[in-house]
Amino acid sequence: MVAVLACGPRAVLSHGSAAALWGIGREFAKQVEVSLPATSVRMRAGVRTHRRPNLRASDITIREAIPVTGVVRTFIDIARRLDRARLERAINEADRLELVDPETLFAALDEYPGVPGVGPLRAILGEHTFRLTDSELERWFLRLVRDVGLPMPLTRQHLNGFRVDFYWPDLGLVVETDGLTYHRTPAQQARDRLRDQAHTAAGLTHLRFTHAQVRFEAAHVRKILVETARRLGAVTGPLAWGRDRGLAP
Repeated sequence: MVAVLACGPRAVLSHGSAAALWGIGREFAKQVEVSLPATSVRMRAGVRTHRRPNLRASDITIREAIPVTGVVRTFIDIARRLDRARLERAINEADRLELVDPETLFAALDEYPGVPGVGPLRAILGEHTFRLTDSELERWFLRLVRDVGLPMPLTRQHLNGFRVDFYWPDLGLVVETDGLTYHRTPAQQARDRLRDQAHTAAGLTHLRFTHAQVRFEAAHVRKILVETARRLGAVTGPLAWGRDRGLAP
């Protein structure tokens, strides 16, 4: 707070210092980072200033009595500094803290066309928020099921008190698909645990893929289906797909 006040009434905490205040990262240097709308500012010891005359009022909020860039603007500011793994962890942490969920963050990027930092965020969020319609998902996934030689599953069934996407009663196999890889609220996490526990207690094998995996990572999905089917004893001989690709003996 002292550093912000020392830079004048229009100064706001930003970049790594803002990420630290929001709890989604840490400061990248020993200096406190502050953004100012002025085109020229006086340098102060221990403070790294960013001259940003185009910083919008909507980009600024108050947290713990400190003027600070909002979560979306902070993500854009730090995105170019972080590698993919650290940026994804920050997004996940913001989701866990219920500061912003991935879908909202992704949509908000439309307000910042051409701003540096938006590209890395789009690359990550586009994968995690990608979602097929129910009919598209069913069409793509059943194509993979046919590829590996499994019988067609029942779809959109209610089982053990939960809706499941694909179910093989004879194998005791359940496959579910998610458009997001993030759990947005503690309530959703608790429901996920209850669902998984119910299926496990019923003796079922449970697999989960994202919509993006079904659409863009078909080889991985097929490999997991082949190996799971083999473990469940669903195939007495090599699957045609697995044999052709060296996955079956």
